[in-house]
Amino acid sequence: MKEMVRITPRDLVAVALKPLKAGETVSYGDGEITLKDDLPMGHKAALRDIRKGEAVIKYGFPIGEATEDIPAGGHVHTHNLHTLLKGEMDYEWHPTHPETRKTAPATFRGYPRAKGRPGIRNELWILPTVGCVNDVAKTLVKRAESLAGGSVEGVYAFPHPYGCSQLGDDQNNTRKVLANLATHPNAGGVLLLGLGCENSGIEQIKPFMGDYDESRVRFLICQDVPDELEAGMALLEELAERMRLDQREDCSAADLVVGLKCGGSDGLSGITANPTIGVFSDLLTGMGGTTILTEVPEMFGAETILMNRCENEELFGKTVRLINDFKGYFESYHMPVYENPSPGNKAGGITTLEDKALGCTQKSGSSPVRGVLAYGEKVTTAGLNLLSAPGNDLVASTALAVSGAQIILFSTGRGTPFGCPVPTLKIASNTPLAEKKKNWIDFNAGRLLENRTLEELGAELMEKVLRTAGGEPARNEANGFHDLAIFKQGVTL
Repeated sequence: MKEMVRITPRDLVAVALKPLKAGETVSYGDGEITLKDDLPMGHKAALRDIRKGEAVIKYGFPIGEATEDIPAGGHVHTHNLHTLLKGEMDYEWHPTHPETRKTAPATFRGYPRAKGRPGIRNELWILPTVGCVNDVAKTLVKRAESLAGGSVEGVYAFPHPYGCSQLGDDQNNTRKVLANLATHPNAGGVLLLGLGCENSGIEQIKPFMGDYDESRVRFLICQDVPDELEAGMALLEELAERMRLDQREDCSAADLVVGLKCGGSDGLSGITANPTIGVFSDLLTGMGGTTILTEVPEMFGAETILMNRCENEELFGKTVRLINDFKGYFESYHMPVYENPSPGNKAGGITTLEDKALGCTQKSGSSPVRGVLAYGEKVTTAGLNLLSAPGNDLVASTALAVSGAQIILFSTGRGTPFGCPVPTLKIASNTPLAEKKKNWIDFNAGRLLENRTLEELGAELMEKVLRTAGGEPARNEANGFHDLAIFKQGVTL
């Protein structure tokens, strides 16, 4: 096994595949270097002398500039590297004209729906329209636990603090989130639970639900009934009885929508886990399926790669607005556009936002960008889509579910236990993490550094996704972790 890896021939740095010591002479594939400093796993060392002010290249692109002279073999990190990112920019389209490579069709055992895509779960969801009834929803879940079993695969509430005291687009986004979840294919039954005096009540949410299957949704306004728990249980029992008729059947993988997300990353995420997800994305889109890449701030520094893969100039323009609008959002709060890598990311070897972004976009594979979605917008175009949402793990994962993802692939080099409203598969970037946190991790992409190829791991991940879509629980589901986070963008009255 090599001690270090140089990702592309242009790179001025190599990444440590295990902890290394100063004074060691190590191989990075096509050469050797003697280290000047200790190097934790996932961290970078210079392959030649780098001058102060010189762009540092990784993944074949700049990840920042040196703030001091760095000797060959020296540790390259936050102490001597700074971002090159700036605010809103003008872009030119230089299309690379990638093609979607056709792949053999596949099936999974899902729940066909009368309207829309099949579900990979048949769960009973309680969606509060406003934070005031969160505890009512949670109490109903406890009382309704006996309804779970057979085709009713679980009863879950998704509390949140919003639905009132909001204005404009911020308020409409909350309505879209709740409407899209109320019509999500993984929910075999939904109780939309309102208070009665909120400004995003049931009557305001209904218009955003579109043409939905009325047999699967019930509504309850707590202020309209003497006992909201008794009334709520009656509606849940009615929904559960209907859901017991549902059965899994063979469904085409072309009907799958898979969200792509990373968090708690390390220096190996862009080398192992994210490229493995990228191979999966190409396989699924080649079958006619759909993937959605989000975390717009984690595209900063790699955005031109995605822009040049846009299928047409209209999508290029939408992607430019996607990037610049998010930069404008940061600037409107007088925040820098480059402040994203968390302490955990930095401890794992990621230095700048460009470093994070160039690894993050590996999840998109090599297929063309065929759609660009606003926050809260449902996906309608098969293939690779980009979605406007922040980098925050639960907010972005929820946004993917809201846009129609039945399952999330979440790469991580640090580990995390959370789950969003849909199954959230954790893809480890390194074997030590996968072995340490077996109760969190669903798939070990760190095996790429041992004796596996990207193609093998991508195909194996496809099989894992199809089994999960067919009912095999993700770790977050086995642990009982299901959460919701709405992107709050406006004032609170």
